[in-house]
Amino acid sequence: MTNNRQQSVFSLAVIVAALGYFVDIYDLLLFSIIRIPSLRSFGLNDDQIAKDGLFIINIQMLGLLVGGILWGVLGDKKGRLKVLFASIILYSLGNIANGFVQDVNQYALVRFITGIGLAGELGAGITLVTELLPKEKRGIGTSFVAGIGLTGAVFAFFMKQLFVQPDNTGWRTCYFIGGGLGFLLLLLRVSVLESGMFKSIEKAEISKGNFFMLFSNKTRFRKYLTSILIGLPNWYVIGILITFSKEFGTKMNVQGIVDPGKSVMVSYAAISVGDILIGFVSKWLKSRKKALYIFYVISALGVLWFFNLNGASLTELYMACALLGFGTGFWAIFVTMAAEQFGTNIRATVATTVPNMVRGSLNLVSLLFAWLQVKTGNYLQAGWTTGIVVLVIGVTSVFLSDETYHKDLDYLEGVPA
Repeated sequence: MTNNRQQSVFSLAVIVAALGYFVDIYDLLLFSIIRIPSLRSFGLNDDQIAKDGLFIINIQMLGLLVGGILWGVLGDKKGRLKVLFASIILYSLGNIANGFVQDVNQYALVRFITGIGLAGELGAGITLVTELLPKEKRGIGTSFVAGIGLTGAVFAFFMKQLFVQPDNTGWRTCYFIGGGLGFLLLLLRVSVLESGMFKSIEKAEISKGNFFMLFSNKTRFRKYLTSILIGLPNWYVIGILITFSKEFGTKMNVQGIVDPGKSVMVSYAAISVGDILIGFVSKWLKSRKKALYIFYVISALGVLWFFNLNGASLTELYMACALLGFGTGFWAIFVTMAAEQFGTNIRATVATTVPNMVRGSLNLVSLLFAWLQVKTGNYLQAGWTTGIVVLVIGVTSVFLSDETYHKDLDYLEGVPA
């Protein structure tokens, strides 16, 4: 098989993948950032904003789940670049459409469609980068992609500050900007070359993008399931603690009114730093798993601090959000680790479905959180209990996973050597 890889971490493919993920994260987190003013413009009260906001974000994550399977399979069958082009077009059109919604149901429907589009960006980009870079640079390259990309949430916050007005108008402009950035990204994609590994098997008569292959073998299923569960703490932090930091802050009598958009901005700025750093930590330790354990400990400390903010200042809450963000800055490594565990003929399927299965699992985490609220009658207890459950699941999944730092990726899955 051909092993034609670009050697530089700063190659065009890596830079464009990073910019693509920047736009992806801008669009993905935009709803969380402008949730309150956009829903308030529909005439909703605070309780409705909390309830309908959770509904919309869950519908968006469902779209990501559907899109993850769709784009993953197509990425292995048709190529990494074709998926990138198609997914960018869909989520760009979706964001423009978001600027015209008039009620909660329309909002949820368009976020579902946009979610399908957003699902293709990271997995296809990470697959392309892992196949182009040598194994000693893979972790740093994908960390660079995530670190740069995650600052898209910071940019989204500043767009909210710039355009959203006190009377809750202007939020639609933020969506139009996201759509425009997506179409600009298409121009950059034109110069990026397809993965040599994929091109070497493109015409081969082998099974490519067979999603069900992940369930037909116990070892593959174990690797796939643990790859997904490793990422649960990330979206517990973002989808529950950060997105609903205003509600948590109110319950803990934090001094002042929490701006969830600022919580997202602060946490994602820290996630960006963490995602870049973890690549170097993994290289230094020559281990994906040891790096993940370190960041899980930091995440646990962040959760502990967050739920001990009774009567704290806004500054302290935002600092806790930053620590939570830094601790969950393992997004790139966990997706890279998933990609490294499977052969070229199914790698895009895994790398695209795994992060979107994690995003989609927010629905299950939210159900657990909501059930615990009813069971305990305590919003805060439900929050930290949910955190303990997902952290235990995450750590156990890392323990059960294979170390992939030194693994050569030039092989096929389910095909005799």
